[in-house]
Amino acid sequence: MKKQYFPFIILLSILSACSDNSDFDATGTFEATEIIVSAESNGKLFRLDAEEGTHLTQGEKVGLIDTVQLYLKKLQLEATMKSVDKQRPDVRKQIAATKEQLSTARRERTRVENLLKANAANRKQLDDWDSQIAVLQSQLEAQISSLTNSTQSLNEQSSSVAIQILQTEDQLNKCHILSPINGTVLAKYAEPGELASTGKPLFKIADTENIFLRAYVTSSQLEEVKLGSQVKVFADFGNKNRKEYQGTVSWIADEAEFTPKTILTDDERANQVYAVKIAVKNDGFIKLGMYGEVRFSEEQ
Repeated sequence: MKKQYFPFIILLSILSACSDNSDFDATGTFEATEIIVSAESNGKLFRLDAEEGTHLTQGEKVGLIDTVQLYLKKLQLEATMKSVDKQRPDVRKQIAATKEQLSTARRERTRVENLLKANAANRKQLDDWDSQIAVLQSQLEAQISSLTNSTQSLNEQSSSVAIQILQTEDQLNKCHILSPINGTVLAKYAEPGELASTGKPLFKIADTENIFLRAYVTSSQLEEVKLGSQVKVFADFGNKNRKEYQGTVSWIADEAEFTPKTILTDDERANQVYAVKIAVKNDGFIKLGMYGEVRFSEEQ
């Protein structure tokens, strides 16, 4: 963001005619916070509906940058995601056979144990089933471990692809040019058909409804100025045509500066002054750069 300043050389001759009985405490120019909207993606600019003087609302879509390659990349990533999902093993099904063998071996071991108690079987038969159960249990644990590792690896691949999809979607969203604020387009820097690149200025917009008067006061006037205080602001339309507005002091500089040549203060002999900003609600008549005056006190 940057602020626009307008020099007024013609004021030099006008201000010289002012006397100490002026009906204002300080003068300045009307300004607004300006935003230069830049491209956030690379590609051909398909559309940009941001003509100078156009009023835009916050979030309004005003332009589009080529999205074809990004969209194709998203389709490719989605296909990769489906492929990874298909490789994910079904652990329950793949260990079902081993679990069934283990269950059968345990039933046989119980049967042999009962026969042994009835002296219808020997000890070796029972030991053989114990050994087989141990082997099957090891096989089952190995299968579970292998399938778990494989699933975890595929899950990580899936997460990586999902992140890439989100990144591509974010890049696609940045191809859609939106108005950052409610405001009026002051300048247009690009046209449809041109190549846009990240950081290239597209248009400049400012909130012309909520503007401020930048004025300058001397150190002796600071006691009359407080943040949040209500003051009277006068817009000068020329030919002695002035209009009064209600203003609010929104900012006071913490350091003094040398008096700008285009500014008249109540004390013209002052070498240094303090800048102040006075917020004003614009009714549509005030233009940026217009000359204005401010009165901090009612006693004139």
